[in-house]
Amino acid sequence: MRVAIFDFDGTLYPQETFTLMMNYMKEHPVHSRKYKSFYRALMKPYLAYKMKIYPENKMKAKSMQLYLDTFKGMHQSEIEEYFEDMSRDMNKDLNSKVVERLQKHLIDGDHVLLVSGAFTPMLNEVTRDYAIHNVIGTEIPVRNGIIDTDNGIYHIQGERKNEMIDKALEGLDIDWENSSAYGDSISDITVLEMVGNPVVVRPEARLKAVAEERKWEIIW
Repeated sequence: MRVAIFDFDGTLYPQETFTLMMNYMKEHPVHSRKYKSFYRALMKPYLAYKMKIYPENKMKAKSMQLYLDTFKGMHQSEIEEYFEDMSRDMNKDLNSKVVERLQKHLIDGDHVLLVSGAFTPMLNEVTRDYAIHNVIGTEIPVRNGIIDTDNGIYHIQGERKNEMIDKALEGLDIDWENSSAYGDSISDITVLEMVGNPVVVRPEARLKAVAEERKWEIIW
């Protein structure tokens, strides 16, 4: 069985979803009052990252945790509705070239996975019109139906993507040499290296250099 693995931010979706999340909270009729305190808390890890004293992967995970912390005590159904409302029109902005590839993989009978650090309710809403076999994102921790911010999120990025892919495909006979993966960032490289047909999408400079050296396909 062949697989086709898609990243989301910068690949299937051309933008960074965290920027969208920030703007949505800022303009939200109910939750906008939480924005200032969230933004102040966010500045510490972000500035440390810009000063190169805080790793990028930790900064991203911390940012996602801080965002979710603002909804502490909210019921699971409410936070899912929040992300669904935020994501409802995002499918109009998907990268059409990547969508065509995704649809072709589905038609060809490939097992399609979407693997992203974005929150799972967002990913599910954006891709609800596509028969993706596995949607793997950062889960929102819940206890007794309420968001549990005491236990940190398990942010899906870097080699954690490989871990979750292996878990989703456990027990299946995968033809890795004829499988495909799509990504835009150097952090996607461990996933791209899993397959025989890596494809980079509007790559940032570090990944572009690797792709050109290894003669990987590039979608602009």
